[in-house]
Amino acid sequence: MKKGIEQMSFLENESQTDNEPVVCLGLTFDSETERREHFRNELRKKLPELKEIEGFPIGEDEDIIALSDPPYYTACPNPWVKNFIAEWEKEKVDLYRRNPNEDYHREPFSTDVSEGKYDPIYKLHPYPTKVPHKAIMRYILHYTKPGDVIFDGFSGTGMAGVAAQLCGDKTVLESLDNDISEKNIGSRKVILNDLSVIGSYLSYHHNKPIRNKEIILELLDELEEEINWMYTTVHNTGNIEKILEKIGLCESVIEVKEVIKAYKSYFGRINYVAWSEVFSCPNCSNEIIFWENCVDKENGKVYDKFKCSNCNSISSKRDLEKVYTSNYDEFLNKTIKQNKYVPVLINYSYGTTRYEKVPDQFDLILLEQIENVKFESNIPLNQIPIGDKTGEPIRSGITHVHHFYTRRNLKVLSEFLSVIDKREFGFSLTKVANQITKMYRFTNQSGKWGAGGGPLSGTLYIPSLIKELSMFNQLRLAIRQQFEKEGSFELSNFAVTNNSSTDLKMIPNNSIDYIFIDPPFGSNLMYSELNFIWDTWLNLITNNKDEAIINNNQKKKIEDYRYLIVNCFKEIYRILKSGHWLTIEFSNTKSSVWNAIQFAIQEAGFIIANVSVLDKKKGSFKVVTTTTAVKQDLVISAYKPNKKAVDRINQFQNTEESAWEFITQHLQKLPIFIGVKGNASTIPERTSRILFDRMVAYHVQNNIPVPISSAKFQEKVVQRFSIRDGMIFLENQVAEYDKKRILVKEFSDLSLFVSDEGSAIEWIRQHLMKKPQTRQDIHPNFMKEIQHIAKHEQLPELDDLLLQNFLKYEGDSAVPDQIASYLRRNYKDLRGLENEDEQLKQKALNRWFVPDPNKQADLEKLREKSLLREFDSYLEELAKNKKKLKQFRTEAIRAGFKKAWGEKDFEKIVTVGERLPESVIQEDDKLLMYFDNAQIRLGL
Repeated sequence: MKKGIEQMSFLENESQTDNEPVVCLGLTFDSETERREHFRNELRKKLPELKEIEGFPIGEDEDIIALSDPPYYTACPNPWVKNFIAEWEKEKVDLYRRNPNEDYHREPFSTDVSEGKYDPIYKLHPYPTKVPHKAIMRYILHYTKPGDVIFDGFSGTGMAGVAAQLCGDKTVLESLDNDISEKNIGSRKVILNDLSVIGSYLSYHHNKPIRNKEIILELLDELEEEINWMYTTVHNTGNIEKILEKIGLCESVIEVKEVIKAYKSYFGRINYVAWSEVFSCPNCSNEIIFWENCVDKENGKVYDKFKCSNCNSISSKRDLEKVYTSNYDEFLNKTIKQNKYVPVLINYSYGTTRYEKVPDQFDLILLEQIENVKFESNIPLNQIPIGDKTGEPIRSGITHVHHFYTRRNLKVLSEFLSVIDKREFGFSLTKVANQITKMYRFTNQSGKWGAGGGPLSGTLYIPSLIKELSMFNQLRLAIRQQFEKEGSFELSNFAVTNNSSTDLKMIPNNSIDYIFIDPPFGSNLMYSELNFIWDTWLNLITNNKDEAIINNNQKKKIEDYRYLIVNCFKEIYRILKSGHWLTIEFSNTKSSVWNAIQFAIQEAGFIIANVSVLDKKKGSFKVVTTTTAVKQDLVISAYKPNKKAVDRINQFQNTEESAWEFITQHLQKLPIFIGVKGNASTIPERTSRILFDRMVAYHVQNNIPVPISSAKFQEKVVQRFSIRDGMIFLENQVAEYDKKRILVKEFSDLSLFVSDEGSAIEWIRQHLMKKPQTRQDIHPNFMKEIQHIAKHEQLPELDDLLLQNFLKYEGDSAVPDQIASYLRRNYKDLRGLENEDEQLKQKALNRWFVPDPNKQADLEKLREKSLLREFDSYLEELAKNKKKLKQFRTEAIRAGFKKAWGEKDFEKIVTVGERLPESVIQEDDKLLMYFDNAQIRLGL
């Protein structure tokens, strides 16, 4: 590869020919190369202190330097982030004429977003999970102005950075179909951080400008000319005997290449080869080629049962036994055992036409000769770590990274790596390195074998039918797609850092204008395991000590995940400006993870203001195949309280006014109206129960006494604020709500999943608000809804829930307005009748309805007393034995914890909490809040 190596030096010279001056962080350089070398030298000096930062990657210093493009991107913690922030803040004043102390106010972005995953930029590079950049743009445009500084602490492929930069691209903005003010058009600045080596690397590549297309294509052309013989197959079979004779006499790879060159008119170019796993019959040990014996080729599926061609016994795939082969691995210098695969189909091109064939003798001889190919370049030989997702390849005998590749594809990747600058062109290599492996499935799509396929998302699964794509074809495609990236991208708009979000010491306090994050969610995806192949090609490994996941092999449980994610959110809270917003994209089906995220948000000091939907228009593998999976991602909007507001709440500490001050401040941050096309929805955060929960959470998390009971809150909230459709508003918000509400024909309540007493009460409330009805009317539907009540939940009977929370009309007074309005609206013969009319009273008899606020407060007092009596009974039961509580009313535990917290009886909370099933604590955000904070107060 001498010529290729010479080309590499040409690449370096190409960069040096750019003699235009470059200004970076106040310094002027003669060229980009000079700029890069200056900052690389500075980075080398700073590495010893940077290694003290959590999440510093595992690898050699020189590999970090070689991969980095400082100060814009460092493959380690970036020491220049604070310099960029200072420069960008100054730029706001100079360029945008922005007052740094200007008042900032935004309501949460409450519109549900739907954005496809087929944009060219989004598809540029695979990754375990991504949020479409056009979806993120909508949030950025809402929360920020041009020049504002945005942070993404789990940046992945850097889509938040792409979104921030493209806010200055009018063509892209027009595709959003939004009314965008001219004043709001302009790129934002962004800091992108990821613990993952490949994540921060991709963040850099997705956001940097593209150049030197011709150079990389020339490199690939030269490389292909030298080793494309490995991707040939005979097309003209008329002379195959002569070719076979020549090939059979070859004693070296050089001679094979000469034969192929001499008879090149007979050869086609391989597009892909299908490989089939080989099994053995459990009855007679006869080898069974999966493709030949077990696949219904016409219908594109695996037979449920199939017959052994030797003994005629009937088996299913589950019954078959794997066949293993033993081969010498010269890289490891030992014999290895792997699952046996054989080639079964070749798709190739001859001229401009594609053909398919069964592998012939030439193809088999060629594969034997490829095994003799020598490797002059380095390849990643890293052993695959034991992990939650790595068991599948390890069981197949794939124990090291190079085992994921066929020999010819490994050869191409290694030679390509040897002639490119990873910093400049490694993006094309990583695009194919995790995809064009033995994980690529040979599938049937729309009746066509070989269409579709690809690795199974979120796994390291090795299929029984493998599609070996030509690495040259895929590299050329990757390069073409990279250079087709459209939009305005500038190095000066972003900074990329590679470390843990639990340690953001390079970012000053209160310096970020807006934060958008898509953090790991429990055990959804094992990022460091799934990214391990990519990392090895970059010669740096992710330091997963602080990886916020639930992982058996890392011995990380839900408590560990919560601890790490809390630390991340605390750092995020510290760097965000007072009164500004955080957006969290969330996707997980487990309530324990949902509660861990909510807990972390509130523990850090944020206040949740809205939860809406982000529809990516295409489900992941788990979403599509799991009936209980969340089909759409949730987006949580939370804000950092304004310092003035916090001071005012603290000023009223130990008085009831601290509660009302919080509610007043919080209502200012909530959306006023959610609706579109004649439909409107309840805003959950404006309901009195959730407002009370938010107020309590704020006081508990900030170690401030909760100054008011639930009953008193329910009574006074309606006296202090305006009520519309069961929601609470400030006086200055009512006019806007009324104006929009009058245009709405349909009004929808919350969609509820009844799992405990609280959600059961809310379900009844919604149904009675729509239709006051009798117990007999409610009962059948209620019984259907409570089929999913948690096993530990001691749910009261329907009659008790009605008595404790609602009122029944018994005919001894005028018909309540709620019932009268419903009856007049739905029965023609009752229209115009007064509330005291006997006919109306008769129709209203025994109907349950939602009480007015004053009556609701009285019921709340009685209910709270009942719940506390229940809690006391649990204390008596626990005093008699050391067993855990198996069945109980969660509402009673919540009420007891709240009372104990108010009395500073933290020991009681911990004592009871330790006797509850662990899953209950983890899956209930209120219990978790009291229990965790009580432990902190006791120093546990």
